[in-house]
Amino acid sequence: MTYDNTLKYLVEQYPEDFIRYLLASEATDIQILKTELNQEPIRADSVTFLQTANQILHLEFQTLPASTPPLPLRMLDYWVRLYRQYNCDIEQVVIFLKPTTSEGVFVNEFNARNTTHRYRVIRIWEEDPEPLMLSPDLLPLATLARTDSPQRLLQQVAVQVSMIEEAATKQSISVCTQLLAGLVFEPELIRQFLRREDMRESAIYQEILQEGLQEGREQGIEQGIEQGIEQGIEQGRQSELRLVIRLLTRRLGSINFQLQSRLQELSLAQLENLGEVLLDFANEADLMNWLNTIEN
Repeated sequence: MTYDNTLKYLVEQYPEDFIRYLLASEATDIQILKTELNQEPIRADSVTFLQTANQILHLEFQTLPASTPPLPLRMLDYWVRLYRQYNCDIEQVVIFLKPTTSEGVFVNEFNARNTTHRYRVIRIWEEDPEPLMLSPDLLPLATLARTDSPQRLLQQVAVQVSMIEEAATKQSISVCTQLLAGLVFEPELIRQFLRREDMRESAIYQEILQEGLQEGREQGIEQGIEQGIEQGIEQGRQSELRLVIRLLTRRLGSINFQLQSRLQELSLAQLENLGEVLLDFANEADLMNWLNTIEN
């Protein structure tokens, strides 16, 4: 979640640099599309739509290739909805952040019987870090780029961060660099080259933290509701079970352990049905026959 919010911040604060890096073109009039396209509750990626004068850049970051729905289908779905709404050229770029040998990071198209849809895939660990180091705003991504000496690369990025003149920008980029570097570097190594104090002092870190906490709270509320419903159903089932066993005991006398075990497996609806018919039972055999009927 922290990586998602970090990347969202970088792209939305510095869209010109991402346009320049990914499309090799200059654009100044860039609009960040806050569209209804991002309808699914996507938890594992960061999605941004940047609109220039003549095209839309759909930029998606992924830490891992696993996705629901599958990433190729989602990219096709986004393209269709974007094209239908804006009727312009659409460039789709997926950037995988974390090194992996999974086949999913090499997939760059959706294929079905009569449909093929292609999009661009970047595995950031295969990219030359130099173009990323030309812009201060892309320095956080440079820590994930190709290198034979990760520690030296991290040190080079840290030096570039320290050379940023504007204090607030330096602080924000330092924080984003530390957060993204955490995908591949140990915290102790990151602290050797970048000021940890920037984290606590930075407004962007607090913003990212608050967004993350809010998302966490929303997920927690959803999970709490689901768990509460499940717990309520189970509590209701247990109450119904106790009532049915009491009624059966009064009707038939003691119930053997085997039958009690089978009763324990019944759902709430089955127990409610049993509560309606048990007055017709004359002996344990009737109960056993009823259980056999619902299990077949």
